[in-house]
Amino acid sequence: MDEDMGVEVTNEAGAAVVVFKSASVSEVEVITTASKQIKAFIDGNQPNRLIFDFENVKFFSSQVLGLLLDIRAKLEPYNGEVVISAINPQLHRVFKITNLDKVFRFFPDKESAIQAVNTD
Repeated sequence: MDEDMGVEVTNEAGAAVVVFKSASVSEVEVITTASKQIKAFIDGNQPNRLIFDFENVKFFSSQVLGLLLDIRAKLEPYNGEVVISAINPQLHRVFKITNLDKVFRFFPDKESAIQAVNTD
């Protein structure tokens, strides 16, 4: 698998942040690997909030929506929340069409998302 694919999960300023490394997140094996990586991070760190930074993403498959919902369910035992930052307006439309814009909170950039989750 290409090293530029998948995700990077880090702690930034006290917040857990998932950054997609590719502009296109659509390959099943990449999404599956990302899911395993994120779940391992959750198991090891039990974060209350997880920020998904979509700054680099120009396209994603519907499986990414499933990944977000799956991670949201995994955070429920910790009263956790998935928030989304820096999503491109065309991709945000997918959340509106599926009514998932009511399930997740959105922030214009990673910094404002980090600030919000640290003050909640």
